[in-house]
Amino acid sequence: MARLYSKKKGKHGSKKPLKKAKPSWVNYDSKTVEQLIVKLAKSGKTAGEIGLILRDSYGIPDIKAITKKKIAQILKENNLLHKVPDDIIALIKKSIVIAKHMETNRKDMPSKRGLLLTESKINRLSKYYKNIGRLPSDWVYDRNKAKQLIE
Repeated sequence: MARLYSKKKGKHGSKKPLKKAKPSWVNYDSKTVEQLIVKLAKSGKTAGEIGLILRDSYGIPDIKAITKKKIAQILKENNLLHKVPDDIIALIKKSIVIAKHMETNRKDMPSKRGLLLTESKINRLSKYYKNIGRLPSDWVYDRNKAKQLIE
């Protein structure tokens, strides 16, 4: 699939195995994996970071194959899911960094466009999350409030 604002094609990434069964070499059961996810979430990790830690440190390649649930679903069951989704928080942090750069470098037009694209992506994602009910319908992105939200 092509990129949104450039004429380039996307890079090929690694794919998950087609086999959805639990690998024979994984020694963890679903209860243990859920406890690990809850422990990591309580220490302040996001769902993406939890997946990376479980893959790299514990050797669990696919959480869904073991627990039959996604990480976000486990976090939601244990009331550990953030109010604002992780991908929007990452984009907000990125826009804050670009805005801070723009304060010192006012004539940097590529950064200005990058800020515009990042904020457009935040608005598109927030529209999606409002439609599925993950964000309240009155949630609006504001750069000044975003700095307070992240800090």
